[in-house]
Amino acid sequence: MHTPEPRLLIIDDDEMFCHVLSRALTRRGYQVLIANDAEQALALASQHNPVMATLDLKLEHSSGLKLLPELLEVVPHCRIVVLTGYSSIATAVEAIKLGAVNYLCKPADAEDVLAAFERESGDPNAEVAENPPSINRITWEHIQKVLQEHDGNISATARALGMHRRTLQRKLQKRPVRR
Repeated sequence: MHTPEPRLLIIDDDEMFCHVLSRALTRRGYQVLIANDAEQALALASQHNPVMATLDLKLEHSSGLKLLPELLEVVPHCRIVVLTGYSSIATAVEAIKLGAVNYLCKPADAEDVLAAFERESGDPNAEVAENPPSINRITWEHIQKVLQEHDGNISATARALGMHRRTLQRKLQKRPVRR
């Protein structure tokens, strides 16, 4: 008797990343579905009932954080790992609160993704950073927190931070600063 391949949904607007991750996961025995936006993700989830999903935090026209509870409403048993190139403490905390089983920073490969799905609990032996984060990193984290509080609204966030909207947009276009 043949056991069906587990279905895994990749939700990301980066088509090349989807292609590479899909090939790697297919070789490891997964049936992979790909969605490049929220609407497509919800349709595929309801039609194919995946057991796992990777969800990009920053989709082109929406936020992965907004899609996360909608996705869990459609497939409540689905284990979701949030992937992002724009990581912050605020979004990591919110993703877990909203039901993600893990949160990974890009670049992440298939092994990283599968390991994130397999982790059932936190690691009390995780290393605590020796050095405090830089002032640039703290600024980035604060901007992300305020942006999240204003549901991604750039103008409202800029007003709350007391800065010009264009200045905030320039800061958001940069990759997050390292520790």
